[in-house]
Amino acid sequence: MKQLLLRTNSFIRAAKRTVKKHPFIVKDIQETLELLSEDAFHPLLKTHKLKGDLEGSWACSVSFELRIIFSFVQHEGMDAILLETVGTHEEVY
Repeated sequence: MKQLLLRTNSFIRAAKRTVKKHPFIVKDIQETLELLSEDAFHPLLKTHKLKGDLEGSWACSVSFELRIIFSFVQHEGMDAILLETVGTHEEVY
């Protein structure tokens, strides 16, 4: 069962900034979001729990350099994924 993806304002801003810098990455982000919605722990995503300042959040890989940071939340009584930000490893950690 697909999970609802909720986009924060910071995710939307970061996605726009990332796409502006790397327009070729749009398809990879879309495919990653689709896979994330279907199975957040699919091996291709390399999903992992974060520590430190980002404890409670998770990260998945879009590409070698690009990561999406997200959390598992409840939305209207259903499981959902809250997309927090997207960017290079250096930008998001």
